[in-house]
Amino acid sequence: MLWWMRFITQQWFLSILVVMIAGGMTLGAKGGPDTVMAITGFISPGPVTAIVLFLMAFTLDSRQLLDSFRFPQPVLWASCVNMVLLPLMAWGLMSWQRYPDFSVGLMIAGSVPCTLAAASVWTRKGSGNDAVSLLVTLLTNGTCFLMTPFWLSFATQSVEVELPTADIISKLIYVVLLPTAVAQILRFSSICREFALRRKTAMGVLAQVLILSMIGTSACQGGLRLSSFGAGPTISAVVMVWGCCLGIHIVGLLISYNGGRLCQFSLEDRIAVAFAGSQKTLPIGILLATDAAIFGKQFPFAVFPMLMFHATQLFVDTAVADRFSKWVAQSKSDEGNAGLATES
Repeated sequence: MLWWMRFITQQWFLSILVVMIAGGMTLGAKGGPDTVMAITGFISPGPVTAIVLFLMAFTLDSRQLLDSFRFPQPVLWASCVNMVLLPLMAWGLMSWQRYPDFSVGLMIAGSVPCTLAAASVWTRKGSGNDAVSLLVTLLTNGTCFLMTPFWLSFATQSVEVELPTADIISKLIYVVLLPTAVAQILRFSSICREFALRRKTAMGVLAQVLILSMIGTSACQGGLRLSSFGAGPTISAVVMVWGCCLGIHIVGLLISYNGGRLCQFSLEDRIAVAFAGSQKTLPIGILLATDAAIFGKQFPFAVFPMLMFHATQLFVDTAVADRFSKWVAQSKSDEGNAGLATES
């Protein structure tokens, strides 16, 4: 199989993501307002996001969390990086952006919580402690109805945006906190837990398909704006915001991991902290960026930095997870050799 065919097969989400963005913008630009309304009218960001987060949370096995509660320092450090340091970095880079929608969109990407599924998946791929990444996920998502509006309100003062903070808080409670809590409560039932285990892959695929539907509608709306106003982001603006997304994620990885080293966390905990501290969730970012009552009407291109951040972290963390896995294998091999030498 050719390398590009293998990539498309393994990274089907990213492949379809590119097609949805390009196709949606083309359709929005060529089809006009009636076509866009006919397509986007069936998809409401709030309910779709609630379903996505329920599906993701329902497949998370929280029984292993007790291990992380016994030694909470890695969880607290990763949460601090994710919900304090990364938003501060995004805020500092807002003034660098060459398009107002990207300035707002970058702040959205920086202020949303840790991704629900990917942090644990990549931690597991890297042979890290996925109990740590899981607890960071639940902690940051459970508090995002307070932290995310705070950062957005703080940062958007400089771009003169009238932010409906109360509306954002209520939406995040109903769309994020409640579905996540209900999904985890249902897992106390052995029947529900076994069902989630058997259907984990199917529910994950369904969640990703729903995310793609939201991305497609956002792209249609962006294409409509291009055709209506003729004013869209330049190539230099795209390069700048994508570079900032890459920089925020990589710096988050490095600070999370090396901060864990200074705190003398185990290698497995440092791996979990690196992923959970630097990754950001896509569904909540799309909700905030596309909801007409929040940013979607005034900044239709604000969703693209969130898409860039998500795609970037998938590419980067795939390579990082492979490296981490080799480090863990080498560490265990060295310990085994040391044990044999001691016995001899």
